[in-house]
Amino acid sequence: MNRRQFLKSGAAAAAALAAPGALAVPGTLAVPGTMAQLGGRLPFAEGRESQPNVLVIYTDQQSCWSLSSYGADLIETPHIDSLAREGALFGNFFTNSAVCTPSRGCFQTGRYPHAHGAYKNNIPLGRDEVTFAQVLRDRGYDTGYAGKWHLDGNPKPGWVKKSRSMGYDDCRFMFNRGHYKKVVEQAEGNPKFSPYKVIGDSETYTTDWLARKTIDFVDEERENPFCFMVSIPDPHTPFTVRAPYDTMFEPEKMTIPATLNQTDLPRWIKEKRETKGGKPPSEKRLRSMKAKYLGEVKLIDDAVGAMLDSLKAKGILDNTIVVFTTDHGEYMGEHGLMNKNNLYEPAYRLPLLVRWPEKIAARTRVDRIVSAVDFQATLLGLMGIAPCDRHQGHDASPFLRGETTAWDDAAQIHHSSLERAGIFTPEFELAYVKGSEAILFDRQRDPDQVTNLFGRKKYKKVVDELFERIIAHHEETESPAAGWLKEMAS
Repeated sequence: MNRRQFLKSGAAAAAALAAPGALAVPGTLAVPGTMAQLGGRLPFAEGRESQPNVLVIYTDQQSCWSLSSYGADLIETPHIDSLAREGALFGNFFTNSAVCTPSRGCFQTGRYPHAHGAYKNNIPLGRDEVTFAQVLRDRGYDTGYAGKWHLDGNPKPGWVKKSRSMGYDDCRFMFNRGHYKKVVEQAEGNPKFSPYKVIGDSETYTTDWLARKTIDFVDEERENPFCFMVSIPDPHTPFTVRAPYDTMFEPEKMTIPATLNQTDLPRWIKEKRETKGGKPPSEKRLRSMKAKYLGEVKLIDDAVGAMLDSLKAKGILDNTIVVFTTDHGEYMGEHGLMNKNNLYEPAYRLPLLVRWPEKIAARTRVDRIVSAVDFQATLLGLMGIAPCDRHQGHDASPFLRGETTAWDDAAQIHHSSLERAGIFTPEFELAYVKGSEAILFDRQRDPDQVTNLFGRKKYKKVVDELFERIIAHHEETESPAAGWLKEMAS
């Protein structure tokens, strides 16, 4: 679907929005530590080459294997792939916590889950946290957000008020949580979601609707540059999608991971299955779910194409930093698992694509390990802007510009239970579960993570060195996991 089709299918919704009194926006929030509390914005720096726009396209629970730019063999995603072809692809981008709320908090603030406060699902982000949008807003940017937020506690859908939107001024279409498949505009008040089982059409399906809201924002006439984030709640469960995407992929052609029926699993997985169920799905059911999942992704790709077309039509594509990423991946049968928040890599290693021709050469590939807490510093560093002075991540923008910088190639795991911790390096993943067995996988020789090397004499030095790095990190960041990790070392 192209930009014109998206706009045409959204005409009725736009008419409803134009009604008098629709979607009134309340006042602003003074956030400690930013210019907002001073009641003003920083002027644009004189002599800067440009003030680029920023568009962040953020999906939910999307694995690398679902994008052809990351080697997918079941689907073609040409619009998303264009960002890699014309910009940069990160080959080792990781979330620090493979579940929605804490991962989103890391991405927004550049801080680890216990630091930003939203360490597990449905806990609000600390009110004194500073998002990258707040930093840009205070420098004169028009900011906006549409889609799932999941950083404002438990309300569902929970339409977010401007007083709680954390730097995103235009938050009319920002909802806290939920993976609804149909949304209908209201003449007055917030849009209305239908129950999960109700599937929208090209006008009302949530992905289409959010793409049009993004296009509407881009098309607005403005004097200032903008920072807009669209958070699409697919391809998260439920694995349903509107026609014709629901039948684009044949279940019979879906591949099954070799580890679907793996039995030599860590004790903590076996114990969870014994107490809470969670047996591996049948091959037939897995194929069906995977086909629908890819249908969701294909619609996302078409929506991305429409959004890119809108930037091009406006004449601002090359002066807009376009980012595509997700909050965490999806286990699709690997090790007999579904969903996320276990310790295997598919839920942690994520797609991250960035396009901005002014600074990023076409077909740039960054294989250094970068994680969600690094995003704020990296985005702002690319723009020549300092991040929030509380950030704990690091600036990887030199790699985007083809430069070098000192870098610790590691992504630290901060599990939402506070009772799991670990590290990804280029060679290994080492992770611990409090009171249970640890895992060590060779990422180079064993990419499917079949053979647990922990406890083998040959790898004792590797384990000791990585364990020291894990403990040092959790002590430095004052993580709650530091206590039980130090007890293990004593």
